[in-house]
This record gives sequence, structure tokens and C-alpha cells, in this order.
Amino acid sequence: MKKSSIFSSITFIFIMAAVGVIFTSILFYQYDKEQRERNFLNRYALMSKSIQYQLAFSPDLKDFFKLLKEFHMEPVKDIKRALYLLNNTPIVYQHTSSIGTALILKNRKSAYLYITTNKYSLLLKDKKYSSSRDIIFGSIFISILILIVIAYILTIKKLLPLKKLKIQIEKFAKGDLDIDVKSDNEDEIADVANAFDNAVKQIKRLNNSRILFLRNIMHELKTPITKGRITAEMLPDGKNKERLISVFEKLHNLIEEFIAIEKVSSGFMDVKDKSFRLIDIIDEAIDLAMIDKDRVELIKSDEINVKVDFKLFSIAIKNMIDNAIKYSPDKKVQIIANKKAIIFKNRGEKLKKELKEYLEPFTSDSNQKDSFGLGLYLVDNILRAHKLQLLYSYKDGWNIFVFKNLENVIS
Repeated sequence: MKKSSIFSSITFIFIMAAVGVIFTSILFYQYDKEQRERNFLNRYALMSKSIQYQLAFSPDLKDFFKLLKEFHMEPVKDIKRALYLLNNTPIVYQHTSSIGTALILKNRKSAYLYITTNKYSLLLKDKKYSSSRDIIFGSIFISILILIVIAYILTIKKLLPLKKLKIQIEKFAKGDLDIDVKSDNEDEIADVANAFDNAVKQIKRLNNSRILFLRNIMHELKTPITKGRITAEMLPDGKNKERLISVFEKLHNLIEEFIAIEKVSSGFMDVKDKSFRLIDIIDEAIDLAMIDKDRVELIKSDEINVKVDFKLFSIAIKNMIDNAIKYSPDKKVQIIANKKAIIFKNRGEKLKKELKEYLEPFTSDSNQKDSFGLGLYLVDNILRAHKLQLLYSYKDGWNIFVFKNLENVIS
């Protein structure tokens, strides 16, 4: 199941908030409008009856104008305007009684009361009526939506550094230390980014120190080994010369393997994959193991080319050969290669623990003398770097180790 993005979640929350505001505002507006219409009609019904009775039974103009003032009404004195309003203003209510007729007219800006009796006919404008309530309501509604949008934009803007931080962390996980996530903001995300940036810089300094130390020690070791090898070549031919040359070659190979181990343990393995013949890699592994070729029985189905780091993959196969010969009573190993896997078989006792226990450095069954050391640990990490998998099984007295998913590196 795909994980939901925090940005998607926040967007969803703000959309729901906006929809909620819109829905609530519509309901409230409808309710308020109905209430205003009801109050409006009740007020005008009361005014029309009062004015009609005043005109019919008490024609005192002073009392009449006093009543109009109380109701906030004023007559439309311009006859032409009055006729225009009567003909062009919608009628929203009409009431007829024995003393006359009352019409309520209303447009977007004004409301009017038209009253007729047996003696009088006049059009009154409501000075108290105002349509600003709708404008105020609309303004409040739009303001709330604008505030929600602004809050959403500010929230997303605050969280955008998370995307940059995620990208940089992914680069860091792949071994890239040339990253910069320092932030000048003053919030929690900036604190996390700056803390991570400081940690990366510290790791970078430690890594540079480690590389410098490694190069120095490799240089110091290679110099006497090279001099010793040259001196050995100057000796007369014989077993002693061969043994010395073999020792110096072994030391040289151990240094190369030590470099690979250091890269694995640091988590910054640099895999330089190119296409090579698998048989050439196996031959190189046998040379690195410095064993007689008759100890290795190679069975392969056809010509196989793989896209791997030649040195690292040779070390992985060499370690499998070393372990197979070390723990086999007949000191032999059988290698079966096809386009799906490389299989290493040796006779011997079954492993007493699960394979994963032996993939840790210096794991042993009994004592340190029988330890697998860094062999399988290094093999497992090299295979992972090539997207391969190390498997183990035991059948009919044979220990069987498999480099699975070889099709991932077939070229």
C-alpha cells in the first residue's frame, strides 16, 4: 500500500475545511434569508394596516407623518418617479382588505409600500431597508476562504524544505556526502535540517580522515611489500624464492581485500560495474585464493558475461572458495554457474545456525579458530551492492551456497 504524502494529507484537510465553510455558509445564509424575509413581511403587514387605518379613520396629517416617521417611511413625491417604480419594481406581497389595498415592492437596493384607500393613493419608501447585510455576509465568507487559502499556502511553504531534506537524505543514503541542507529559517524543520547538515559535515570530516589514514597505511604497507618482492625476485630459483614471492603476493592481495572490507564496513562501497566474462572473474578469484586449480571443479552451462565490479566480485567468489576449502574434509569446492545463479558446493557438516547469523562479522560455531571472520559478511555486502542474494541449503552431505538473481547482472 502506497504511503500517503503529508502534502496530500494537508491539502485534503484544507479542502475539507473550505468545503465545510462553504456548506455551512450556504446553510446559514439560507436560514438567515428566510428569517429576514419573514420579519420583512411581518413588518410591512403591520405598517400597511396601521397606515391604512390612519388614512381611513384619522385623516390628521400631523399624526400621519408622525406614524411614517416611526416606521422610517417617507412618501415618494415625484409622480413620474412613483409611476416608474410602480411599473418596474417587482411586487413581493399584496394584501387587499375592506379599507384598501397594500403592495410591497422590492428591488436589490430599496423597498416600497404602495397603499390605496377610497380617498388616498401613495407610494412610501422604506428608509430603514438595506441590502448591505448580503454584502457584509459575502465579504465575511470570502474573507474566511481567503484566510484558509493563505493558511494553506503558508503551511505548504513551511513544509517545502521537507522535500529538499528528503532528497538530500536519499543522496546521503547512497553515499553522497556532498550535500547541503542548511536552513536560515527559524522553525522545527530548520532545526532538523541544520542538525542533519552538521551530522553530515561531521561524517564527511571523519570519512576524509579515514580515507587519509587508509591511504597512508596502504602506502606504508605497499612500500616494504614491493621492496620485499623485488628482493625475493633477486634470490636464486628454488622453493624459498617461490615461497617468499607467494607470501608477498598474499600480502598484496590481503591489502586489496582490506580496502574492500573497509569500504563495506563504512557503507560507502563504490561499485564500478563493467561487462566481464564470468570465467575470467572465477580465474581471478582462484588466483587470489592462491590455491591449486585442481581443488576447484568448475561446471558452467555456457559462456556467461556479467556486468559487475571485477575486483569486488572476484573477492566475493574468492571468499566462498576459501570457506568451502577450509570447512571441507576433502579440501575441494565445486562451482556451478548458469545465467540464474552461481552455486558453491562442498562436502562437510551442516551449519549449526541460520545463514543470517554467519553474515555478521566474526561469527563462529564454536570458537574463534573456526570463525568465518569477515568472509561471508563481505560476500553478502558485495552481493547486495550488485542486487544479488546469498542463499544456503544442505543436501546429502553437501553445503550449498548460492549467488541468486544472477540475471540482474547478466550482460
